Parts: sequence; C-alpha cells; structure tokens
Amino acid sequence: MYKTISSLKNITDPIKKMKETIENNLELLEIIEDEKDLLQNIDIELTELKKKFLDLEKILLLNGKYDHGNCILEIHSGAGGTEACDWAMMLYRMYTRWCEKKGFKIKNLDYQEGEEAGIKSCSIEISGENAYGYLKSEKGVHRLVRLSPFDSNNRRHTSFASIEITPEIEELEDIKIDDQDLKIDVYRSSGCGGQGVNTTDSAVRITHLPTKTVVTCQNERSQIQNKEEALRVLKSKLQVLEEEKREQELNHIKGEEKNIEFGSQIRSYVMHPYSMVKDHRTNIETSNVNKVLDGDLDLFVDGYLKRGK
Repeated sequence: MYKTISSLKNITDPIKKMKETIENNLELLEIIEDEKDLLQNIDIELTELKKKFLDLEKILLLNGKYDHGNCILEIHSGAGGTEACDWAMMLYRMYTRWCEKKGFKIKNLDYQEGEEAGIKSCSIEISGENAYGYLKSEKGVHRLVRLSPFDSNNRRHTSFASIEITPEIEELEDIKIDDQDLKIDVYRSSGCGGQGVNTTDSAVRITHLPTKTVVTCQNERSQIQNKEEALRVLKSKLQVLEEEKREQELNHIKGEEKNIEFGSQIRSYVMHPYSMVKDHRTNIETSNVNKVLDGDLDLFVDGYLKRGK
C-alpha cells in the first residue's frame, strides 16, 4: 500500500507544481508589457516545463500491472560461439551502466563465464521505481555486427544474444509446485559472486519440467539460500505464465518467443562497415554506437513506451 501511494505521489506532485508554475506565469504575462528580464525568465521556465511534461508523460505510460516494480534481467549468448559470449558481456556492461545512471540497485543472481571470453549467461535482479516498466522493452534478440577481435584475419562477424525480462512479483498468488515437477541441480559457483565463490557446490539450477522454465542462482553463500532465491524467481515466472494463459495476452506481458538467430532481432548494433544502432520495432536509430553501449538507452526505451500511445 505504501509503495502504491508513493508511486501516485510521484505523479500528482509534479502535476501540482507544474500547474502552479503555469498559473504564476500567466498572471505575470497579464501585468507586464515590455519587461525583458521577466519575459526571459518565463521563457526559461517554459523550457523546464516542457522537459518536466515529457518526463511525466513517460511515467504515465508505465501503467502495466507490474511496471512500477523490480525485475529480473537475463542475458543468454546465442549463435556465434566466443563472439556471442563476448557480445553477451558487452550487453551486461551496457545494462549495468544504464542501471547505475538510473540509480537502480543491481544484484547478480547467476553468472556463467564463457569458455574463452565473455559470458554464456547471467541473471541480474534490478531494484528501483519502474524498473520492469522501463526494461520490458528490452526483451528479445539483440544483434551485433563488427570486425571480430577474435579473428586473426579481422573479418566481420555477426553475433546474437537474447534478453529475458521477468517482473519481480511481491504478492505472489498461491502457486502450487509439485516437487516431482522440479529437477534440481547443484554445481560450483563461478564468475562474479564475492568471497566463497568456487569453494563449494552451492549454486542451484531449478528446472520446472512441465513448462521447461529454468532458473539458476549462485549469489548467496549457501545452497539452501540459493534454492530459496531460485524458487522465488521461479514462482514469479510461473505466475506470469499463468496470467498469459488465463488472459491470452502472450505479447502483452512477455512478448513473442524468438530463436536467438538472424532475422529475429529486435535491435541491431552495427560497428562495421558503418556505425548505427537501430530498433526494428520503432525504427528509432542513432549513429553513436559507443554511447548506447555505455548505457545510454533512454532513446530506445522511451520510443518503445510511446509507440503504443
């Protein structure tokens, strides 16, 4: 309840302040004739009002059931071997940089390193106001085209990685999971995880056999803690699947399932023979690839939100 009230205040308070500013400026315009300083101040405030209005407009577009909450972001390398693993690492850096700029908290739940470079997959818990609402736009296949740093002949390669976004559901329904439907594997932790990593078989992978949903966790110190964390994420995933089945809105919450290969990408990042990042759903593009890979994603996130207006 407190979180709901806080979210609503984030909308109503800016509206009140904007209304007051507009009313004050209208009163000033009625009484001044040729006061250049006042007119200049009003012009500055008008520019600020436009920016605040656009920010508020974006928040109002975050009206989905889980938009205001946290989320789990998963990255899976696809076709391309070492190239794809390196691309997955680049995406990991891009999203962590974006989260830092937004002030969101990040917690690594699972991190599987590639054999030669990069990562095979990772799972990140992202906490912050509207985290799921913003990042739901990132679900899908991301394609990279570049001159390969792993190719001695310096040839151009195309790599793929997929992003999965799951809302973190606080009030879970009574999701019943039969123990016989679960396959639980334990293994030694690897990659980012702090002290205790690579010392015990504490990492946990849970597969829900009926839905083939897989959740892994290696962040916590003990196997029991990792199992509890993995079950929590699994229940969120199963609740989303149940709602999709109930409401027949597969594309509304989770988006279409796509193979991690050519022709299925939602966004392309081209570094050679030219520079361009293009979102294939909104046709929004920019030539500043490095800026995007450094976490400047708002152009694409905002464009996705506004496309449904």
